[in-house]
Amino acid sequence: GRKSMRRRLPLYKEERWEGVGGRRGIARKMEGDPHRYTRYIQVGHKRKTSPGGPLAKAPRRERIKDKSRSIYQALFLRGEGSDIQIRALGEEWNLHRVYLCQAGYFASMFSGAWRETHMNTIEIQMPDENIDREALHEVLGSLYRDSMIIPPCRVVAILATASMLQLDELIQQCREIMKDTVSAQSVCNYYYFSAENYGLQDIRTICRQWLLDNLMTQRNEELLMEVSLDLMRELIASSDLLVMEVEMDIYTTLKKWTFLQLQPTWRGTRRALLPDANSWFARHRGESEGAPFLETEQGRAFIPVFQQLRLAYIICDLPSALIIDQDALIPAAWLTPVYKEQWLALLRAEQTKEIGPVDVYVSDLQGNSMRCGGQLQRDEQCSWRWAGFNFGWDLVVCYNNRRIVFRRSALNKSCGLGVSLLWQRKVAFRLRLVSLDRNGRAIFRRDTEYQMLSLRKDQELEVVNLENQDVVFPLYMACNFLYIPRERGTAQSEDSCKSPES
Repeated sequence: GRKSMRRRLPLYKEERWEGVGGRRGIARKMEGDPHRYTRYIQVGHKRKTSPGGPLAKAPRRERIKDKSRSIYQALFLRGEGSDIQIRALGEEWNLHRVYLCQAGYFASMFSGAWRETHMNTIEIQMPDENIDREALHEVLGSLYRDSMIIPPCRVVAILATASMLQLDELIQQCREIMKDTVSAQSVCNYYYFSAENYGLQDIRTICRQWLLDNLMTQRNEELLMEVSLDLMRELIASSDLLVMEVEMDIYTTLKKWTFLQLQPTWRGTRRALLPDANSWFARHRGESEGAPFLETEQGRAFIPVFQQLRLAYIICDLPSALIIDQDALIPAAWLTPVYKEQWLALLRAEQTKEIGPVDVYVSDLQGNSMRCGGQLQRDEQCSWRWAGFNFGWDLVVCYNNRRIVFRRSALNKSCGLGVSLLWQRKVAFRLRLVSLDRNGRAIFRRDTEYQMLSLRKDQELEVVNLENQDVVFPLYMACNFLYIPRERGTAQSEDSCKSPES
């Protein structure tokens, strides 16, 4: 038969499409066409999901935030639907029991057999002077919203209020803020109130370490004014105090601090502080007929602090000994036994032929060791000498290629007490390295712990290797040294420091 001459109609496949700006339509694609011809038919715009335009619906988080803000404004600020009134610090808040019960303080009050359980108006007496009206307002308001922003300058007042109302989450938020904001302006305030009043012992420990790292390195007059007598006594007594230079610098710091405690209205430049302090003590000495300052009525309160000075490491240097004598802050009755003890120790060190094992207990090192230090400004080779300390044991400290090396110098150079030429010396030591950020917080710390150093003449010992460590400069280096002459019949203790191989 004849083939059909009727034309075959093309077949189309339809697909829906959506375009930019909400346009939508149907795409018809011709099947069997080698060019895959496509025809688009626009059928209109996509319906808007909200008056604000396509996809203008607010995210869930924003809707929750808006709802929280509305609740805060309506219920807390305007007091709509209030069923209880709180009165404190001369103010009134119209609030709601269901929200107040989030605080342990109110939850116990409303659920127990208390007089206030069924009262509509409750007056609260503030047991803590750190709580003010603003802090109470903010903390009560936090019960009506999801989050609260706490400025560091207000964290102690907020912490005090949160502790009284027993809001554990808010207390934890205050703890984290305090950890991150310890500085010269806040450290004393945090230290005094964190542990004693609110049980945040970890904050007190952080603040104490900050003060040990920065008291001698920052040279901040405002900070010295805020350090109390008890706190200063604790810091000066510690072998962890980061001392730059030598023990005499601790005495100088104490002299400035004492002057600022007695003259809190002093306002002057940093350079003028020490001369002004010296002038004040000189006038006081004249008015007291030459009596040592610590034996006067004004000075007796400072005795516990000055007793923590390690005078044995001050009087071995002639310029320092002359300043101590001229200032007359410290009574002669304190100094005479120290001079005698150091003179006998020097004789034993130079006239004892045998240098054997030495028992050195950690308690001796912590309470009696010499404190000194220096600063590495940049990662470059440098060296310095601590000459004449420990009865002529001349030590050279070298920094090179991220290594710190101790070398005993036998060169007979002019220095305090001369240079000892004895063939061997044993000295207990500890080396600490600390890098601080601009707020005084440690960003690098390294501690060798206590050990024995035994060097012959011109012998070296690598103490610290900082290769492959992320060290930030400037780098503070603090050392503790203790030399104890050997006494016959002394046995090596299992708890004492061990001497490394020479």
